[in-house]
Amino acid sequence: MDTIFALATVPGKSGVAVVRVSGPKANDSCDVFGFSVPSPRHSVVRRLEHASRGFLDEALILAFAEGASFTGEPVVEFHLHGSIAIINTVIDCLGELPGFRAAEAGEFTRRALNNGRLDLTQVEALADLIDAETEMQRKQALMGFTGRLRDQSDTWRADLVHALSLLEATIDFADEDVPVDVSADVERLLNGVIETMTREIDGYGIAERVRNGFEVAIVGPPNAGKSTLLNALAGRDAAITSEIAGTTRDVIEVRMDLGSLPVTFLDTAGLRDTEDTIESIGIQRAVDRARAADLRVFLRGDGNFGELHPLEHDIVVDGKSDLRKDGQGISGLTGEGVQELIDQVKTYLFSKATMAGLVSHERQKHVLLEGRDALRKAIDLVHLGPEQYDIASEELRSAIFTLERLVGRVDVEDVLDMVFSSFCIGK
Repeated sequence: MDTIFALATVPGKSGVAVVRVSGPKANDSCDVFGFSVPSPRHSVVRRLEHASRGFLDEALILAFAEGASFTGEPVVEFHLHGSIAIINTVIDCLGELPGFRAAEAGEFTRRALNNGRLDLTQVEALADLIDAETEMQRKQALMGFTGRLRDQSDTWRADLVHALSLLEATIDFADEDVPVDVSADVERLLNGVIETMTREIDGYGIAERVRNGFEVAIVGPPNAGKSTLLNALAGRDAAITSEIAGTTRDVIEVRMDLGSLPVTFLDTAGLRDTEDTIESIGIQRAVDRARAADLRVFLRGDGNFGELHPLEHDIVVDGKSDLRKDGQGISGLTGEGVQELIDQVKTYLFSKATMAGLVSHERQKHVLLEGRDALRKAIDLVHLGPEQYDIASEELRSAIFTLERLVGRVDVEDVLDMVFSSFCIGK
């Protein structure tokens, strides 16, 4: 296997830049710069002297032994001064060594998977952790990265193997005069797995929202104060405000960190009947996005909400309170009621976020759906009696195989290629 290397920190000028080397010849990377590899897990400061290029830099060097590194291979890290010239020169020197090559996107993490340092659910969670922008996203990603979904999968697998052993024992002794009815024990085990598996599948939608962000749509008739409210929430002029009805034609999005939750607020076209073709397209887009949103904020004004109707959890409030005699409602212009609205939105979305499960990727959900279908078929076959136990056993084996696919012990290469394509070069 080739020894690979790459810049592991953000490209460009920085205070410190880390170049990571992994593979069977990783320790040879020190020789080219004129010093021997340090003891594993001991940091040393060394001058990097190249035979033809001379003195390059003074760097901190870390070495990790095989089996004790991120990739599971021998690893050496060069913590350089973050000069682009230094980084490029060090990488050029490494590329001249026989058996060395630049790493591909996600190749360090892929080697960690191949060497048993991570499973596939942890790999997906690591990508989420790198992309995390809010505290809630960080916490959810860490649950996956520390192996919570893998541990749950191992629990399911143990129960399924137990159920399979009961069926196999009955099949093996079918000709013996030993009446054994294992159907009750098998059904109990399978129903327990189906129940917890269903709970994780049902929690996927919320977990996916925590990962990618919730959407809150601001809707109402024209001139209800929607765009002004969006600008107040964003703290900038994200949307054009005007007294002319129909100013907003398209959906305007503002992404925010709302109390550790990723939230995108949507400013939509005013809801009304119109003969303007362009405005009617904007209104239809507003209706479609509002229906798909996690929460809607309805601003009452001079008009109605058209074909949209507030749901039980939606927020309905008077807009432009600064123009009302009673001063009730909300105003993006003066800030009246804005904080109260934010608190309401946070309360609702946090209550939703608590229902998030461990499954946060579409791939994971589909694998579990396949496994659950196999288990339901197995239970139906067990109900038919011992003569169907052999077929039920095959369905159980299929379910166990899906759990192996969940954590990446077995899988097709194109799935792995898709997972790792989202990683940066140095990871």
